[in-house]
Amino acid sequence: MTISKWEAAALALSGLFLAFTAGWFLRGTVPAQPIRVETQRVLEATVTALPAPTQDTERRRVNINTASAQELMALPGIGEKRAADIIADREENGPFRFPEDITRVKGIGEETLAELLNDITVEDEP
Repeated sequence: MTISKWEAAALALSGLFLAFTAGWFLRGTVPAQPIRVETQRVLEATVTALPAPTQDTERRRVNINTASAQELMALPGIGEKRAADIIADREENGPFRFPEDITRVKGIGEETLAELLNDITVEDEP
């Protein structure tokens, strides 16, 4: 008994359909594990030797999570309005996790961030 090429094609398609259908119904029998993706920003810095700090050159970094408006206004490029925006943002969105998060405040871009990075820190509230 021989089968025509049309019958062979129909058998092949039927087999593919059955295999696909079986796979479709069996896919739900094994629960898929959730995928968790965590990222960590790695900052690279070039360390250069600096002279020992004296009382005149030693500056205290401002913790942007706890600083008052007066402390924030002492930072370069931060005025009264921007200080109020920083305080409002941290009250609305929670504390900053990284110093770079300050860019989420409207009006603080990459240039202002570059000026502030040496003067700000983020630490947990006591």
